[in-house]
Amino acid sequence: MDELMLRVVLAKGNHLGPGKVRLLELIDELGSISAAARAMAMSYRRAWLLVDSMNAAFREPVLSSAVGGKAGGGGALTPFGREVIARFRHMEATSRKAIARDLAALRARTKSRSAGPRKVAPPRLSRSA
Repeated sequence: MDELMLRVVLAKGNHLGPGKVRLLELIDELGSISAAARAMAMSYRRAWLLVDSMNAAFREPVLSSAVGGKAGGGGALTPFGREVIARFRHMEATSRKAIARDLAALRARTKSRSAGPRKVAPPRLSRSA
């Protein structure tokens, strides 16, 4: 279970979160937007729009793409795209460390999940005439 989900507001309307960063990681690993989209169970169009929004948000592109053809096109992360991933993952790790003590204190005071939901008997209706 993730103890933290980080979403960074870069500017009004421009956000960076775990989904976009994972998409970049998969593009880097798999070598294409379409393969990364399939791995994340999303449409190619949705993946492309997310990449396009990141390219528009930054002064440098996170991805350079090659148009299809004999080589089949594809996408490659730029050095800046790899920097975005590294910086985001570093922010996550730093945030986790910063909240660890408070999170542990709150978790210690939560109801046990293993006990399951408490069963409550329905109210009995009397049969008075």
